[in-house]
Amino acid sequence: MTQLRFTPLAQSLPATVPFVGPETQERQRGAPFDARLGANENVFGPSPRAIEAMQKAAGDIWMYGDPENHDLRHALAAHHGVSPANIVVGEGIDGLLGYLVRLFIGSGDAVVTSEGAYPTFNYHVAGFGGVLHKVPYSGDHEDPAALFAKAAEVDAKLVYLANPDNPMGTWHSGAEIVAAMEALPKGCLLVLDEAYVECAPEGTAAPVDVGDTRLIRMRTFSKAYGMAGARVGYALGAPELISAFNKVRNHFGMNRAAQAGALTALGDADWLAHVQSEISTARARIDTIAQDNGLSTVPSATNFVAIDCGRDGVFAKAVLDALIASGLFVRMPFAAPQNRCIRISCGRPQDLDAFAAALPGALQIARVQTNTQA
Repeated sequence: MTQLRFTPLAQSLPATVPFVGPETQERQRGAPFDARLGANENVFGPSPRAIEAMQKAAGDIWMYGDPENHDLRHALAAHHGVSPANIVVGEGIDGLLGYLVRLFIGSGDAVVTSEGAYPTFNYHVAGFGGVLHKVPYSGDHEDPAALFAKAAEVDAKLVYLANPDNPMGTWHSGAEIVAAMEALPKGCLLVLDEAYVECAPEGTAAPVDVGDTRLIRMRTFSKAYGMAGARVGYALGAPELISAFNKVRNHFGMNRAAQAGALTALGDADWLAHVQSEISTARARIDTIAQDNGLSTVPSATNFVAIDCGRDGVFAKAVLDALIASGLFVRMPFAAPQNRCIRISCGRPQDLDAFAAALPGALQIARVQTNTQA
């Protein structure tokens, strides 16, 4: 038998994934979920025009996608008023984060993020041998000042900040982010994940020159554009940074139908406005459901809402488990004190009706299990 000669780094890593998908949980429970309210998918769906474009492209799926993503990159450049040289397209933000970490991080290199922030970034850092340094949230917000101070302390090569934030849904104004960047240490690149920015109030996007070499901004078609399954993301940055992705990226990683769908979705501003309205309505409904059960919500600029269960992580996990047992796929933050919350994706009226019906019973089960009085 051949011995598998893994690298020492690969041997040291756990064989895990950052998120356990709803499909895995459905197989484990032996039944489908009645509502998917845990993955921050856009259940309102992509533009009908984008669906039509992807269906049409399916007939040509025997061909590889354009390795340069030419049409999509040029359309994105026009959309943002920048040059195509400022944009790289990849397999969702997750794929781009992997490429970025590969470009910058070797064994022992320091990276800074927030405790409990988006775990896929951490997964990539570990996969290339980087050393993570974490700072706590401040009042359920990521703390740019603390992140940049830690970056200076440990000589970090990358610092990750999501705005709006996942998993809490909170946000800073773009102007606040730019002001905080004055303390970003020289030689440290800010990875600014703006996956949810289309769901956020005006002024949330960072007002920075696209040629600013201090940062790279990540965007996606997975959230407001409703194309999570197509895996289309892009990054905006200085040309010398963007061109470096061509050294390591999978040049045929984008499938042809996804490219066509994203290109069409970008041009359908009316559908984007429709989805933004649906998200706003759903956020308000989730807040009402929480209040009806004596709970509160964390103000959100995303397509999900964190509900404060009013206790600790043990209690919130009991609530989550009871909701899953009742047929609802939901998630919660991983780290204290944010793990006092459960996180509910914006859903259709029937999805949120199911949540409203299940939550009182889930809370009661959690109270009994944790011997906590209402």
